Amino acid sequence: MSPIKRSSLEAIRPDMAHLPPNMIREIADLCFHRDDVTMLCFGESDDETPRNIKDAAAQSLAHNDTFYTPNSGVPELRHALADYMRRLYSIPVNTNQITVTASGMSAIMLVMQAILNAGDEVVVISPIWPNVNGAIKVLQGKIVDMNLDEKDGQWSLDLNRLFARCTKKTRAIFLNAPNNPTGWCISIEEQHDILMFCRQRGIWLICDDVYARLTYAPPPAPSFLQIAEPDDLLIAVNSFSKTWSMTGWRLGWLTAPAALLDVFAKLNEFNVAAPTTFVQYAGIAALATDSDPYVTDMVARLNKRRDLVVDSLVSFKRVRIATPPATFYTFFAVDGVTDSLSFAKDLLKKTGVALAPGRAFGEAGEGYLRLCFAKSESVLSDALQRIRPIFE
Repeated sequence: MSPIKRSSLEAIRPDMAHLPPNMIREIADLCFHRDDVTMLCFGESDDETPRNIKDAAAQSLAHNDTFYTPNSGVPELRHALADYMRRLYSIPVNTNQITVTASGMSAIMLVMQAILNAGDEVVVISPIWPNVNGAIKVLQGKIVDMNLDEKDGQWSLDLNRLFARCTKKTRAIFLNAPNNPTGWCISIEEQHDILMFCRQRGIWLICDDVYARLTYAPPPAPSFLQIAEPDDLLIAVNSFSKTWSMTGWRLGWLTAPAALLDVFAKLNEFNVAAPTTFVQYAGIAALATDSDPYVTDMVARLNKRRDLVVDSLVSFKRVRIATPPATFYTFFAVDGVTDSLSFAKDLLKKTGVALAPGRAFGEAGEGYLRLCFAKSESVLSDALQRIRPIFE
C-alpha cells in the first residue's frame, strides 16, 4: 500500500488550518522591531508595572518560588483575590469560587472548554475583543452576534433584540462591560433583566470584567456578581493586565460557582498546569490596598488623555465618535472606509501610527478604528497630528 502523502497543514483540523488571524496582531506584527512607529493598536498602557509588584516578583524568585503550585493557584493569591472582590464589590466571595489563570484570555478559554459542546451557540455582545470569538471557534461553537447600537453619541444595548437572538441552542451569553472597544457600560437595571432571562432559560452568563476599575464615573463598574446567587450559571472573568499595567505578566482569574473549582483545576492542569509561580506572588502585591493609589492616579491620567484624543478626533471631518465612559479606547467611525484592515495598514505606511481595524471586533466594527489612549500626552498629540491629514 502506498503511503498517504499529506502536508502537515492538510493533516490538522480543517477549521484550525483556516482559522482567521487576529487582525490587531496583523497590524502589530508590522510594527515589531521598529522604533519609528507609534503603536496605538494594542490595548496596553506605556506605564511601567508598579515597583511594589516588580519587587514582589523579584523577592519571590529570590525565595526560589519556581516550582509547581496547586492547579487552582497558590492559596495566598486565591485568598487575596477573594478579599479583593469582597472589598471592591461589598459582596461575599469565597476562596473556593476563585481560580487563578494564566491571563484573562486563558480564563476565557477555560470557560469555553468547560461549557461548550460542538455546535452550541454563544450570543456575543459586539463589537468585542476578537479573541473571544476565536476561543468559541476553537471549541467548534457557533457565534451569534448581538450588535450594540450607536446613536446620539453613545452606545446602547437593545435587550429585546438580545433576548430574541437566543434560541434552544443558546449555551451562553458573553458580555464585556465596560466594553472593549466601545467603552460601553451596562446599567444595573439591564444586568437584572439579563440575569433573570438567563435564569429562566438555563443559559450561562459569561462576564468579562477586565475594565471594571477603568471608568470615568466612580469605579468600579457594576458587576453581575453583585446581584447573583451562588448557584447562578454565572462566571466572571478578570485580569491583572489593565488595572495594574501587567500585560506581559499573563495573570488572571475567574470567579465561578464553587462546584466548578475542581473542574477548572483539571482544565488548568491540561492547559498550563498552573500559572507561573513567582508571577502569582507578584499578583498578591498588586491586590494590596497600597496599590490603590496607583490605580486612582492612572484613571485620572487616562481621563485627561481621553479628553485630549476625543477633542482632537471630533475636529476631524471624516470622523464620527462617541465619547467612551470607560476603558482606554476610542472607537470611531471613518466616513468612506469599507475595509478597515486595509485602511489601517495604509495609515501605518503613510503616518507611522498603528491603529486597530474595526473589523477585528466583528462585522459590527467595520468602518471603525480603535485607538488606545493609554499613552503619554506627548505621544498622543504627535500621533494625532500625523494622522490628521488622512481624516480631513
